Amino acid sequence: MKRLSASGVQHRFWLLVIFASIAGGLAEIAWVSFYGVLTSTNIGEVARQVTVSFSHELGETPMAAPLGILIHLALALVMGCAYALLVWQPFARRAGMAVTLLSAALALAAVWALNFFVVLPALNPAFVALMPYAVTFASKMMFALALAGVLIVGDSRGPAGHTLRQIAQA
Repeated sequence: MKRLSASGVQHRFWLLVIFASIAGGLAEIAWVSFYGVLTSTNIGEVARQVTVSFSHELGETPMAAPLGILIHLALALVMGCAYALLVWQPFARRAGMAVTLLSAALALAAVWALNFFVVLPALNPAFVALMPYAVTFASKMMFALALAGVLIVGDSRGPAGHTLRQIAQA
């Protein structure tokens, strides 16, 4: 087995964090899409309102919904990287799977509360009204589960972790 240099370890760490962050963002998209199918909620409008939250002008363009998905995934990267740097790497990673899952859930619950009770009501109240709080909270918990799950599996010594490490080294 070849040993990775310090830069190789850092590279692998960041690839894992990026993959976990995108997995979290995609888990939210899947959850909201599922909710949209069950309730006839216009998920295109949800994506458009993400864009409106950043720019009212861009929110009125034909590209508002696809741009909303890109903005959402960019925010997922920011949240995942922040969690990895501030919580997982210095603390939760060494503490194990349960702490990683719990800390991710707590971190994303805090992000949800800040977003839905402070930021979005001031920035874009229409976004807050699109879906019930329980649905949006579940969305953040899906993010947390996907983020933590990928970090745990990718950092493990088992077969799934080995496969993710091979992908990161390719």
